[in-house]
Amino acid sequence: MYKIFIVEDDFTMAEVMKRQIESWGHSVHLAEQFSNILPEFTEYDPHMVLLDIMLPFFNGYHWCSEIRKISNVPVIFISSASDNMNIVMAMNMGGDDFIAKPVDLNVMMAKIQAMLRRTYDMGGKIPVLEHRGAVLNLNDAVLTYQDKQLELTKNEFRILQALLEQKGKIVSRDTLMTKLWQMDCYVEENTLTVNVTRLRKKLDSIGLTGFIRTKVGSGYLIE
Repeated sequence: MYKIFIVEDDFTMAEVMKRQIESWGHSVHLAEQFSNILPEFTEYDPHMVLLDIMLPFFNGYHWCSEIRKISNVPVIFISSASDNMNIVMAMNMGGDDFIAKPVDLNVMMAKIQAMLRRTYDMGGKIPVLEHRGAVLNLNDAVLTYQDKQLELTKNEFRILQALLEQKGKIVSRDTLMTKLWQMDCYVEENTLTVNVTRLRKKLDSIGLTGFIRTKVGSGYLIE
């Protein structure tokens, strides 16, 4: 059983969603204090958040950003504002998926189940690193994004793991080279550049364009 936290101020719709999710054996908590979502989120400690965009006091983008400061839990946005700009904004703010209103309950459950499968195993959490909907499985060095899977080489995996572990922070080239060198033979600086370039091309191929940013003179960054 997984715990789902629904942040939706249309209480009729929230109750319908709650009943549907509970019928699949999951536990559901409906947000009550829309002026301050974080205490409820922290206390409930959910496996997933369903988050509306248009909310009282602060919008869903704000709360997703706040949640991302303390947790990598999957966040699925739910909104009638389902144009491309809002979908892109939702992903950039830390969302993992998007469901358009009016909500089709079957589509909702399919997305919830798929996200739970990618993020957790039946016995608990799979060792993963997650960002912007991309999930790196630390067991098999496979990156999953929007139902696409990417197999990484040993060095590509180590680079991506290092960047995801420090997401939002610049990771120096020296740090990345040391991470590779500790596990293999010495890595020249040009070899690191070649590996990062190949990794970027692979990420581009599954839609993760611009996932790794270069900070000239400093290193690389995922944000």
